[in-house]
Amino acid sequence: MSDAVLVEVSHVSRFYGALAAVRDVSFTIHRGEVLGFLGPNGAGKTTTMQIISGNLAPSSGSVTIAGHDLLADPRAAKAELGYLPESPPLYRELTVDEYLDYCAALNRIPRGQRAQARATAKEKCGLHDAGRRLIGNLSKGFQQRVGIAQAIIHMPAVVILDEPTVGLDPIQIREIRALIRELGKTHGVILSTHILPEVQAVCDHVQIIHKGALVLHERIEGLARRVKSATLAVAFRAAPDPALIERLPGVHKVESDGAGRLRVFHEPGQDPAEAIVRLAAEKCWGIYEIAPERASLEQLFVELTGGEPAAAEAAT
Repeated sequence: MSDAVLVEVSHVSRFYGALAAVRDVSFTIHRGEVLGFLGPNGAGKTTTMQIISGNLAPSSGSVTIAGHDLLADPRAAKAELGYLPESPPLYRELTVDEYLDYCAALNRIPRGQRAQARATAKEKCGLHDAGRRLIGNLSKGFQQRVGIAQAIIHMPAVVILDEPTVGLDPIQIREIRALIRELGKTHGVILSTHILPEVQAVCDHVQIIHKGALVLHERIEGLARRVKSATLAVAFRAAPDPALIERLPGVHKVESDGAGRLRVFHEPGQDPAEAIVRLAAEKCWGIYEIAPERASLEQLFVELTGGEPAAAEAAT
């Protein structure tokens, strides 16, 4: 499969007066990749998505979609984009076939090719037998499928999905996630979501934006290595002095729950466990538990943004 660069965002900023909504954001997406785009409310995620989709001009920087500059050649660039907003733009009084024919026309697909384009989109989205059904009579999950079908009917290089599983039941969530993984094999996909397990379930890359700047851009494999080995859970019978533990080599932060239990954050590649045991024996703290703690994407999100975690719904 080609690993061609489908999205190249280069030093993009967006200002509203003196306020920087987005500051010097750069990243790329290749064919066959699914990028999970995370950020707390007000972080600049929506602004970035609007810029990538061509709905908002950047104050500086450039966006290239499938080789076309979004500002210099907007028609060609937007022709390579498919977009599903959080609320799908559906006409409930139309049948699925009528609506997809309409979307094909909007995307300038020649009349003689629309039936095939519609059939291909339905095939990809599991809408084989839904063509004659009114959209208003479909379940929420099938309406989401129709929304994705309209986004890909013209077979764009890049598909942007904004909160595609909000409001779905667990079975529908699994089905939509499987569909996103399938789309990721032949397109470049940007998945904007607040659901952290969703990112871990379907994405190849994770990107977190905070206060308008990217604070993380990591492959899932690298993220797994990053979160698994930099924390120790330690329990004592007598209350320890966290400040003494913070002074140990490699330790950069200690959190206490007030009941003799500590979480010790240390540098990756360094293990202060032996030094903590020696110190506990010396100070007669009565250590009775010490174990590495696997961090979660939620914990990393909070650490990087300094705020509340995104919705950590159960993985389904």
